[in-house]
Amino acid sequence: MSAADEILDVVDRDDRVVGRAPRGEVYARGLLHRCVFVQARDAEGRIFVHRRTASKLVFPSHYDMFVGGVLGAGESYAQAALREAEEELGVSGLPQPAPLLKFLYEGEGGAWWSYVHEVRCTLPVAPQEAEVDWYAFLPEEEVRARVAAGTWAWVPDGLEAYRRLRAFRAAGA
Repeated sequence: MSAADEILDVVDRDDRVVGRAPRGEVYARGLLHRCVFVQARDAEGRIFVHRRTASKLVFPSHYDMFVGGVLGAGESYAQAALREAEEELGVSGLPQPAPLLKFLYEGEGGAWWSYVHEVRCTLPVAPQEAEVDWYAFLPEEEVRARVAAGTWAWVPDGLEAYRRLRAFRAAGA
C-alpha cells in the first residue's frame, strides 16, 4: 500500500472524527485530519533536525526540527507520537513522548490538528532513508539562529509548531 492509500480519520474543527478517507484524498480535498510533532532531544539536550527527502508528499526537501506525521485511522495521538518517533529516528525502545500542546494548523499545505510532544532519545539514531536525507542534533541556540536567519526552507507546519512551543515554554507551562 502506498502512503497515498493509507486511511486517515477525517475530523472537524473541534477535532472530532467525522469520517475516514485515503491520505491522497484527504490532501487533495483539504480535509481536516490529525498530525503529531515530536521534538527529539539527545542526552545533551540538542534538538534532532533533519531535511526531508525529495519524495515526501508534503514539503519535500524542507528542514524540520520535529519528527512525526499523520495519524492512521483509529490511532491515538500518543500511539502515533511513539510510532512516528521510533520510525523516523530508526530506534526502538523510546520512552513515551510527553504531550505538550495541541493546536489547529491552518497554513501552507492545508489544515490539520497538531499535537506537539517531546522525547529524550539517548539511543543511536538511524533515520529512515526514505524519510530523511540529512540530520544532526543541533544546540537549541543554533536552531533558533537558523530559523531567524531564514536561509533554510523549513516545513511551515513544523515552524508554526516550533514557534508555539517556544511561546508555551516562555509562558512557563
